[in-house]
Amino acid sequence: MSKFSKKDFYFSIITGLITGFIAWRIFEYLEITKLGNHSFAWFMVLVPMLWVFGVNLGYFLGRWLAFFNQFGKFAAIGFTNAAVYFGILNVFISWSDINKGLWYSVFVAISFTIGTVHSYFWNKFWVFSTTNDKISGEEFGKFIGVSVIAGLVNVGIASLVVNFINPILSLTLDQWANIGGVVGSAIALVFSFVGFKMAVFKK
Repeated sequence: MSKFSKKDFYFSIITGLITGFIAWRIFEYLEITKLGNHSFAWFMVLVPMLWVFGVNLGYFLGRWLAFFNQFGKFAAIGFTNAAVYFGILNVFISWSDINKGLWYSVFVAISFTIGTVHSYFWNKFWVFSTTNDKISGEEFGKFIGVSVIAGLVNVGIASLVVNFINPILSLTLDQWANIGGVVGSAIALVFSFVGFKMAVFKK
């Protein structure tokens, strides 16, 4: 039976810190209302704790369904990857002052690509723990293939939301651009997990 290890603890903390830091900076950039007028820097404490809890929860549920042994870690990496993706996307938006149209779609594609390469290493060496530590061209090629499909889904859904649906709840265009990214990423996550597990990192 799989159980929470030191490796899981260290990787949960590292990825949690990455996610917490990026989320903090994004919230500051988007000028989202602070809780109790406190800085969102507390994300760097909360998120690592949530990652440790989430991975443990995955192992706990894995007692009845082995699928969850990997899914807890995959979810943590999925959110971490999303943070990297949104961090890069917001850097582009801030730098260019462009938050819709063709260039927005280009920014989404670039951000997703960088995030995908970043996630390959975490998925290979932690989530799916492949026995082969070497990075093979065939494996990486399959990973890119699955990621391209998920990326097209991500770009298509995000662009549809941002370019064809008006912002709701009085959201700014920058905030709505991030909503589009969230919707696209959530749907792409489903494609990614199935593809990685069945075609790329299968035992």
